[in-house]
Amino acid sequence: MIVNALSIAGTDPAGGAGIQADLKTFSALGVYGTAAVTALVAQNTRGVTAVHQVPGAFVRAQLETLFDDVRIDTVKIGMLGSADVVDAVADSLAHHRPRFVVLDPVLAATSGDRLLTPDAVDVLLERLLPSVDLVTPNLAEAAALLHESPAANESEMHAQLVRLAGLCPGVLLKGGHLPGDECVDLLRIDGTDARFAARRVPTASSRGTGCTLSSAIAALRPRHRDWCTAVGAAKAYLTGALEGGAALDVGRGVGPVHHFYAMWPAAPD
Repeated sequence: MIVNALSIAGTDPAGGAGIQADLKTFSALGVYGTAAVTALVAQNTRGVTAVHQVPGAFVRAQLETLFDDVRIDTVKIGMLGSADVVDAVADSLAHHRPRFVVLDPVLAATSGDRLLTPDAVDVLLERLLPSVDLVTPNLAEAAALLHESPAANESEMHAQLVRLAGLCPGVLLKGGHLPGDECVDLLRIDGTDARFAARRVPTASSRGTGCTLSSAIAALRPRHRDWCTAVGAAKAYLTGALEGGAALDVGRGVGPVHHFYAMWPAAPD
């Protein structure tokens, strides 16, 4: 049976992040993708110019209508934007209880533009973090959730991982912003700790890495025996997408990863 996955997130007209990236990831990994839109974001590869927030009541209507008809096996949550949207998503998930839920706590865009209001962060901490299966913050997001400074090394990362794990069932803390030839992520879930080290891919096409990794984990978890193996498979997919990004020519800013690197024919010389 083909897995049905749901993305709850904002849009990216340039196609490298948000719901567009999630749906591409789902498709590339053989999963049927559905989506509920939380915000309409005017952005390109260079930054965000405007955000139109979808009212929480309409997000709730999207989710209730979808769950009423479609079997949802796994969920990825991205940009939520406002406190009432966080509440709507938390209520819907508490009622329908999908088996696997991954939260990418999107606080800001790659460009630095803020995508979650300060009051929404408090609701996120109170209502969503304790109820999802896995949270996938980067170093800046982890620091914001803990009200601390970002980790400066792997030892500090591990200390923040432990503190975050006290707030939610599972955490994948992403260390890609630390310097070095390796990118190290740390996982704590189901009584298991794991360290994932991948070589750093030198590329100008890294847009949407967080969206892509979290949606890949959500897509792959139903087909793997545990979270650790699903995360490992998702990271391998992301590495290929990063390597393949050079084949694309999208925008004049930070280019997107290539979600279909394994499927599309090679570009002609």
